[in-house]
Amino acid sequence: MSSNVNIHDLLRLALVPGIGSNRLRNLVSHFQTPHNALHASAKDLSRVEGIDKKLASFIAHHTTDDHFIDDQLSRINKVNGRIVTFWDEHYPELLKKIYDPPALLFVRGSIQREDRFAIAIVGTRQPTPYGKLQTERFAHDLCEKGITIVSGLARGIDTAAHTSALKYGGRTIAVIGSSIDHIYPAENKKLADQIEETGNGAVVSEFFMDTKPDPGNFPRRNRIISGMSLGTLIVESDEGGGAMITGTTTIDQNRELFCLPGNIGEKKSSGTNKLIKRGEAKLVQSVDDILDELETFLQPILHRAKKADVIPSLTIFEQKIFDILTDLPMHIDVISEKTGFSPSDTLVTLLGLEFKSLINQQPGKYFVRR
Repeated sequence: MSSNVNIHDLLRLALVPGIGSNRLRNLVSHFQTPHNALHASAKDLSRVEGIDKKLASFIAHHTTDDHFIDDQLSRINKVNGRIVTFWDEHYPELLKKIYDPPALLFVRGSIQREDRFAIAIVGTRQPTPYGKLQTERFAHDLCEKGITIVSGLARGIDTAAHTSALKYGGRTIAVIGSSIDHIYPAENKKLADQIEETGNGAVVSEFFMDTKPDPGNFPRRNRIISGMSLGTLIVESDEGGGAMITGTTTIDQNRELFCLPGNIGEKKSSGTNKLIKRGEAKLVQSVDDILDELETFLQPILHRAKKADVIPSLTIFEQKIFDILTDLPMHIDVISEKTGFSPSDTLVTLLGLEFKSLINQQPGKYFVRR
């Protein structure tokens, strides 16, 4: 988190009735810190975009129950969670670019810089065997390219997307419509735990702790699913399905929308077929259709994946180290710790990879993939 943003002050400000994410961001931007905003006069507050005189006066005289804040932080700790703010360096890059990004994200697990290469996969809660099969196929092929799978942890297609990503060693992010201490549906609690425990993703929510699932929460969370992704793939959905809302937010956010065509007599494909027919979504038959459309944005990892196709033969030790390196610099001590190799063996193996033109050494004993 930015050193200028104190989490207690930010929560106090966020809990003032009438202040949503947009006003919260405007206040912090105007006053530089939540502390300054909380201690500003009504006159100064009214100068902020979106804050009228009535709300400014309310903010200036409002007091927040610190017991509630303490309870929130306690609940976060109990589930090994944390708060990622809009001003945090770990806040998802793509999400910052939508019209109304949440100012606070409650997170279990980790959001990595590589998650900026993400595709959402969503669909019906009652998929056909065809839908499940295609979800696994697309998730596998995307993960193979280093692309993170984003979905909503719902039954059906969402569950298949997350499960497949983990199965094939990829990263996945689950955006939920309740708080991170109330996983919904209950049968996916184990899946949520796996996402966190494997270190291959995160469970994310904008809702304060102890928030139960409510029908009104899910359309809001859908904008985060599409907002964290370069594009959205809808596998199966009827015309009234929740995935269609994610399709709408995808279009509104100027992101790419993809749909898998389905049997014209299958109700669960009526929504996706309609989006394709209207020209609002691109028909996809393989992952290449998605990669071609997003080639400009995915170039860094596609270039890396292409190189991986022609990797010379590696020893077991070289392969283990190569697999954990990315285009972000990693120190030799971290590499040694992650692989369990001794520092001397790690150095020898790294030099071998460098000799094979697969990695580069940077100053300070940092290493990156070429």
